[in-house]
Amino acid sequence: MNLPHPTRRQFLRLGARLATAATVGASFSGCQIFQTANSRRIPDFNVLDFGAVGDGVRVDTRAIQHAIDAASVDEAPARVVVPGGRRYLTGGLKLHDRIEFHLADDAELLANPDLADYSSALSVLSATDATGVRISGTGSINGQWKKFTTNYDATNEWWRLAMRRPRLCLFTSCEGLEVSGVTLFDSSNWTLHLLGCDNALVEKVTIRNPLDVPNCDGIDLDHCRDVEVRRCDIICGDDAIVVKTSRQTSNYGPCANIHVHDCAMTTQDSGLKIGTETTQDIHDIIFEDCDIRSSCRGLCIQLRDTGNVSKVRFGDINFLSRYHSDPWWGRGEAISFTALPRNPQTTCGTISDIRVENVMGRAENSIRLQGTPGNPIRNVTFANVDVTLDRWTKYPGGIFDNRPTTALTTLENHTTPGINLRYADAIALDHCRIAWGKNIPDYFTNAIEAENTTNLSLNQFSGEAAHPGRNAARKIIAPTNPNGIASLSPGLRGTSYPGLATK
Repeated sequence: MNLPHPTRRQFLRLGARLATAATVGASFSGCQIFQTANSRRIPDFNVLDFGAVGDGVRVDTRAIQHAIDAASVDEAPARVVVPGGRRYLTGGLKLHDRIEFHLADDAELLANPDLADYSSALSVLSATDATGVRISGTGSINGQWKKFTTNYDATNEWWRLAMRRPRLCLFTSCEGLEVSGVTLFDSSNWTLHLLGCDNALVEKVTIRNPLDVPNCDGIDLDHCRDVEVRRCDIICGDDAIVVKTSRQTSNYGPCANIHVHDCAMTTQDSGLKIGTETTQDIHDIIFEDCDIRSSCRGLCIQLRDTGNVSKVRFGDINFLSRYHSDPWWGRGEAISFTALPRNPQTTCGTISDIRVENVMGRAENSIRLQGTPGNPIRNVTFANVDVTLDRWTKYPGGIFDNRPTTALTTLENHTTPGINLRYADAIALDHCRIAWGKNIPDYFTNAIEAENTTNLSLNQFSGEAAHPGRNAARKIIAPTNPNGIASLSPGLRGTSYPGLATK
């Protein structure tokens, strides 16, 4: 019997009730049942009843998949239960419509290092074109990252990985997906990847990956719509939470209507990010109430392809951003919004209508906004943004990181102003502050530096130069467009800066 798909509001309410039920339940048997909000009785399928052993040595892929397939026979909601107290060595598992995959208590799935035990999805858990799939419980999935490495590169301070290695979770073209409560750790690749999914909820997921392993992103929302990510706690080497539209052979559509909030993250890459893969439009994105405990870029939009990024809000966020070893993308930028062509042949999309408010952080590099001639970043507002620049790591500074691009210099030697604007239009700084820390190197310069920027508005902007006797607080270089006018708040009118016209 096919049940009608719930509305998003009904789905979220149902998810909350089911999450509560999963928390209360301590153990499950093959015959236990529970009830949904509409009082439909849901059968449990215990993987031990289908031959799973859970000793961490014998491969349980076939037994667990048999339980999943048996639960799907009636095409009605069912729950596959993986009991706690055991470790299950498994390769790729494929979930079907209306299946809840429940990792009870301390149950642990171990990613099988034998890649022959995976399907083409190359993921421990996957689902394609499925409706109503849920991952729940307090158990975990262990990616066993060390089994997919080749060696540790001490010079570059990271592990080198095998070319082929599994994701932990890959959900493609799924509707009404929910991932709640589980722990995902030690992944050697992207941890939780949603591709072309609609109406999804990711809640209270814990991710614990090594900081010196590249490509082990936390949560990737790729060509997805109507997604909420909340109360997640992430440690990973690569991007913590990223919204993108990667290049695919199928048309999965844009990314839109995504809300990320109340999350904590530690990473050696970007904390909250859009891009770099932007082959289709990304719009109506909200990141708020988050704590970025460490990153190489706190807030980041990296547009490198033909899609447009618009209507994005970053609000009520604390961050720390620092330099890391040379292979890692990012050079400690506090905030970095860049629209740069991936290669000389790329027609790059646009970044517009971005709002950053109530954001506070400490960083080793600038706030950067950079477009290109003829394609400026437009309509960006910073309100109540307070950033302190300082140096505390051992890595060389005075660098802007433009990667990935072959159209521009990748690692650009550049002084470090508090804010750097290049090829931008209609930028408003409202009650913003730039401060300098205790360690101020020679290459720290102006509080704000703007070049080829039109319609710049400063209202109650606070910030002196890092070296007041040498540099001006504000360095405004005349825009390419001679008609470009920047406006100042009343308190700043009458002050002359090169290329800046006052009203």
